[in-house]
Amino acid sequence: MAPTSFISRSSMLVLILLVGVVACEQQTPDFTNTMAGRAGIPNQLLPVNDTIVERRQSNPDRNAYFGDLHVHTSYSFDAYAFGTIATPYDAYRYAKGEPLKHPSGYEMQLRQPLDFYAVTDHAMFMGLVKEAANTDTDFSTSAVAQPLHNINAPDNYGAFSFFDRSMAFATFLPNVLADLQDGTLDAKNIEPVTQSAWADNINAADQYNQPGVFTTFAAYEYTSSTDAMGNLHRNVIFRGTDRLPAVPFSRFHSQDPQGLWDWMDGLREQGIESLAIPHNSNGSNGAMFALVDWAGDPMDDNYAIQRRRNEPLVEITQVKGTSETHPALSETDEWANFEIMPYRVATRLPSAAPGSYARDGLLRGLTMAAQGIENPYQFGFIGSSDTHTGAMSDDEANFFSKVGLLDGTPEMRGSVPASFLMRTVVKYSAPDFMKTVAGRDYLEMSTFSTWGASGVAGVWAEENTRDALYDALRRKETFATSGPRMKIRFFAGYDFDAKLLDDPNMVREAYDRGVSMGSELVASGSTAPTFLVWAVSDALGGVPLQRAQIIKGFISEGEHNEAVYDVVCSDGLAVDPTSHRCPDNGARVSLADCSITPDVGASELKTLWQDPDFEPEQEAFYYVRVLENPTCRWSTWDAVKAGVEPRADLQKTIQERVWSSPIWYKKGDNAGSASSVR
Repeated sequence: MAPTSFISRSSMLVLILLVGVVACEQQTPDFTNTMAGRAGIPNQLLPVNDTIVERRQSNPDRNAYFGDLHVHTSYSFDAYAFGTIATPYDAYRYAKGEPLKHPSGYEMQLRQPLDFYAVTDHAMFMGLVKEAANTDTDFSTSAVAQPLHNINAPDNYGAFSFFDRSMAFATFLPNVLADLQDGTLDAKNIEPVTQSAWADNINAADQYNQPGVFTTFAAYEYTSSTDAMGNLHRNVIFRGTDRLPAVPFSRFHSQDPQGLWDWMDGLREQGIESLAIPHNSNGSNGAMFALVDWAGDPMDDNYAIQRRRNEPLVEITQVKGTSETHPALSETDEWANFEIMPYRVATRLPSAAPGSYARDGLLRGLTMAAQGIENPYQFGFIGSSDTHTGAMSDDEANFFSKVGLLDGTPEMRGSVPASFLMRTVVKYSAPDFMKTVAGRDYLEMSTFSTWGASGVAGVWAEENTRDALYDALRRKETFATSGPRMKIRFFAGYDFDAKLLDDPNMVREAYDRGVSMGSELVASGSTAPTFLVWAVSDALGGVPLQRAQIIKGFISEGEHNEAVYDVVCSDGLAVDPTSHRCPDNGARVSLADCSITPDVGASELKTLWQDPDFEPEQEAFYYVRVLENPTCRWSTWDAVKAGVEPRADLQKTIQERVWSSPIWYKKGDNAGSASSVR
């Protein structure tokens, strides 16, 4: 084994969270021997029970389904090191409503089951840390594996076990890479581990898929980054499981996402359909929505079309922050400062805002289109969790974050003051992991305090099946929520009138006479389009809605611009025609117990709206953002439950929200590149 350089404890947890930032050789994708055989994979745990569930009938007007397309289990190298032993089978049972034990010892359970779920373990080193820990495996006999032996044995979950875990894991990644380079390890001996883990992942998805009731997808995470440590991670979702690659494409095949798209295109030619969903653009340091390709060359039409074909969606909200927009990019948007994680992923280095946020990416795409270049950034929105415990954590009042033992308690994630014992140990061994705020010491091991209880993917589909949900993802008829199960409809057309709002067939008429979210609307002379907005609050555990807004992005005098319009207010309040803002509806939060003002807000918001600044020749995108009344942030809930003051430097309250995918208004000669199919 290659020698290990000294690593200080203050840098261990930075390394343990460093998902996929090690440099590697780019390789040419190989499309041979791509089909995975799943013979011999044990069923392990049978489906939840023998309860008969009636399949929901297909609805031509489409139903809202909620799920998570970003979930890690014990096959992810980092999750297992964080103490996660949950399998993909466990994860699917959790999504269906069963409790699951957290590495810290308590039970996790959803307020309400989900409709779909996808386990997306890292392709890089898939199953390898778990294999290293199991002393019955061949790989465990290698020198590089020995520090990880029995890392998740029952007696190794103590409060301070993260120190030993950090040391073992921080040395594992560089040592495996070094041993592969000098020949101490043979990649041919590692690939079967990944192949077996991937096959088991697929088997779990097939075992728990119940058409019409609960949908699973075969999926994984492509974990790449730029050499400047800009996050370029994507989740790859396969439509079906009949024929799949034997080994998923990882950063070891290519760091360049275009290599991933080439691989996906090659599989598509063989009848294997998939799409990739970028996430945490907020931590990409401007790389996710760059104006040049991987090599630094200007994007051409072929690049843009390939990207759009393979990446129709972007995950805009999850545990590691929300990537809609940033206050520095949206100075006139009072709600831009929502769950901002301002660092590059897995570091404390600042992440440049331009090129890192979805709204800016959409605007950059408009600019390219105005310059006669194909738009690479014409994408829809979803949310997901990025949990590394197998269990999404989307509830502010019951937040357990994502990285197991490292942030599974209020003390570990820095929302309540550190105990005397923890302060003593950490100040002595790793003082960089402690922060004093208003005279109190808090753990600050990573950027946990900037994380959020988010998010959820919403999909409008005819029924809860792989085909119907995947088609919805493809046509971008999707929405993102920060946690609550809010539903949102968004249509545009030239034949909507006031009677439509009260029409019992409103949705059907809107589909027939217009386009839905994710679509293009082609210009009709100088006629301004009419937009239909309809939002419904979460009936189970949500709070009332405060306002619905339309966000507009457009090009004016060669520069991209944006505008925020409140379009309908709660409590019968009227939008001010000058400021385009709703008045304050009086909703407040008590920081003493997190109670909220009763009988304020709306269970439903619905309206028709026309852009008061519409210009027929000006191409634009529009999307809806709906805000709930204010509630306590998770960190405030932690403090209230502990009987201490909320941490002074963290936001005390938030406004949960839901975002629709955009609708693009296009001039006739530019339309047709990404139209919705009804």
